Amino acid sequence: MRHVPMLLVMLALLSACAPGILKPAAPPEKPAAAKPGQTQLRVTHFAALAGWANDHHGEALHAFQNSCASILKRPADRQFGGNAAVPGGRYGDWRAVCGQAMALDVADHAGARQFFETRFTPYEVYDALATDAPQTGLFTGYYVPQLNGTWVKGGNYQTPLLARPDDLVSVSLGAFDDKLGGNTLWGRVVDGKLVPYPDRKAIEGGALGAKAKPLLWVDSPVDAFFLHVQGSGQVRLADGTVRHVGFAGKNGLTYKSIGRILIDRGEIAAEKLSMDAIRAWIDARPAEGQALIEQNPSYVFFRLLDGEGPLGAQGVALTAERSLAVDLRYMPMGAPVWLETIEPLSANQPLHRLMVAQDTGGAIQGVVRGDVFFGAGERATRRAGNMKHPGRYFILLPNGVKP
Repeated sequence: MRHVPMLLVMLALLSACAPGILKPAAPPEKPAAAKPGQTQLRVTHFAALAGWANDHHGEALHAFQNSCASILKRPADRQFGGNAAVPGGRYGDWRAVCGQAMALDVADHAGARQFFETRFTPYEVYDALATDAPQTGLFTGYYVPQLNGTWVKGGNYQTPLLARPDDLVSVSLGAFDDKLGGNTLWGRVVDGKLVPYPDRKAIEGGALGAKAKPLLWVDSPVDAFFLHVQGSGQVRLADGTVRHVGFAGKNGLTYKSIGRILIDRGEIAAEKLSMDAIRAWIDARPAEGQALIEQNPSYVFFRLLDGEGPLGAQGVALTAERSLAVDLRYMPMGAPVWLETIEPLSANQPLHRLMVAQDTGGAIQGVVRGDVFFGAGERATRRAGNMKHPGRYFILLPNGVKP
């Protein structure tokens, strides 16, 4: 699920995913480059994980089973996570634990807890190049936007959600070199060369011609823009049915925050920036609002999804409050992760739970950095919009895998 953490819809806004005070979801496109880090692990034990015994481990097991369905299809000798710089061994090291996980009942929380405690070893993740101690990182949140739409253009439904064009090419650099895992180039081939794809303004101005194939039409260009920021969402049709749409590709151009533009212009004070404030500014100035949106050159294409929930970057369904987006340069996709941070709607309440690394995003940069997927609905939107807290996490590796 190519999203921008809610921290960044505010930074889309300030910038990777509402009503209320939203700290914008971070964009799926590249933000400013982060300082390089280096993953190192400290072995620990489950009794040292705050709140471990009180978690509902079957919920995390369900998310892990989704990841295992993908892990079991990968070549056994391939680097786990596709990046030699991250911990995890090789996919073959995970086959036994995944095979056992797939046979367990997710409703049996005690059995799920025993499974993780007996088959895994927890390690605290830290950045060997960081100087602060004790070391913590930043954790934000993202959610599933909900829009109104129709299959045919008409009336208020004038904004298309476009399918991936036939000439859009993606190049996963990790397929050529494990050291480049997590990096993807997007463009199109012209005279045998990969060149950049058209920007947002050009695409919305008709530059794709017949290659532009609308999946659905929605009634709000602002909602469509926020969907681009999040990368996945739900569209409610007139008959009440809901269709899931997910990330299918992007033009690959650098994400630019329209929230930051408004702040720099003096249009909205930084302390008053919210998704609602940006929406109100655009709604009050339709022409200027469209011009503002066009200053973000990044553009996302979508596809219709069937089945359970939106899909993460691992290609598996995300689980609300159990799926975590991470920086693939430092953490492997598919690994269980114990998170210790703060509940976004209550500063006095801890948010301690077992999650699974199943997604990524351009704004998720750093060794100790995560974006919590909160799901869909008003409460999920509020939690994602208010999630910006320090925290730490621990990766669970199968016994015998040496970091």
